[in-house]
Amino acid sequence: MGRLRRSRTHHAQRDVHRAARTRARTRDLDQIQMIDLDPKNRAALEAQPLDYEKPGLAQHYCVECAKYFETDHALRSHWKSKVHKRRCKALKEPAYTIEEAERAAGLGREGKRPTSTNTSMEQDMTV
Repeated sequence: MGRLRRSRTHHAQRDVHRAARTRARTRDLDQIQMIDLDPKNRAALEAQPLDYEKPGLAQHYCVECAKYFETDHALRSHWKSKVHKRRCKALKEPAYTIEEAERAAGLGREGKRPTSTNTSMEQDMTV
């Protein structure tokens, strides 16, 4: 008699990996640029009241990365890390607008073909 094996033995592990992909979502770059980097909002985020639900009682917050840290030392070492520096570099570039996204998808005015009335007018002008 042959070996008996259950099929799809690793499905539970696959589901755990799928759940982990969306679990640790941080704020997007455009949200940080538009909202968090505004001077009034930035000051409010850096001086938050005590919150027992957040790490470090919400006292150590990196505005650029939208992350809370347990200690001041952890926050300072984060500021020196490559992850933070890359995030700051990405935030210096302007965010994409809706018009730019539509042009990239081929929905903008630049990507459209001329209508039949425009082509007939051009033909009349060349004659």
